[in-house]
Amino acid sequence: MDQQGSVPDEALMTELGQAGTAVDKLIHQLFERGLSPVAIASALLGGSLCLMSKTMGDEAVLNMLHNAANGVRSGDLTC
Repeated sequence: MDQQGSVPDEALMTELGQAGTAVDKLIHQLFERGLSPVAIASALLGGSLCLMSKTMGDEAVLNMLHNAANGVRSGDLTC
């Protein structure tokens, strides 16, 4: 759900799934090449921030980063 409580539409969910699968495959390939987790994560984060800054307003980027930080604080990323 987004911040307004609405459920994302099916097309968006399909796109997110496709993008997630592609990113997972890329991460696996980069690990196989011997790149460190920090290098991979830094490159992905930098690329993501660049894409967001080109396609979204500053406030939208900041909101997304705020949501990510809250997810870390709440343990959403704990395996």
